[in-house]
Amino acid sequence: MQIAFETPDQPDVHALIAELDAYLYALYPADSVYALDIASLLDPGVLFAVVRDGAGATVGCGAIVLNPEYAEIKRVYVRPQARGQGLARRLMEALELAAVGRGCSTLMLETGPTQPEALLLYEGMGYRRRGPFGDYPDDPCSVFMEKHAGGGILLRE
Repeated sequence: MQIAFETPDQPDVHALIAELDAYLYALYPADSVYALDIASLLDPGVLFAVVRDGAGATVGCGAIVLNPEYAEIKRVYVRPQARGQGLARRLMEALELAAVGRGCSTLMLETGPTQPEALLLYEGMGYRRRGPFGDYPDDPCSVFMEKHAGGGILLRE
């Protein structure tokens, strides 16, 4: 498996994002899905990572939105057939390192309460629950989390 920062504007990535959207809309009402579309992922302030298997097929993705005060992790997804191999953790680590390498000391994310595997991963990586941030409303279908970094090394607070 290989993780690399790529453009999200590729047919195989479009298919992966569509799969992720279908998954999210099956779990949550449409007004509680705060997903970035392909056009938003193409913004220069967004870093987009793709996970590919040995044959080059997309099996996962994730993004970092760089803000002046924090970096927000978005669009983290690993296809079901590729789960259980530690790919989500490796993907998160790549996103975190990219953010820290660009001077971000606070990492934030929004996920949902009906995604226990994601919550366990994030908590296990040192993310702690917090209130809404940015433009997010206080939504019962959202779990907001943050993690702080220091000295270029991610801390597990």
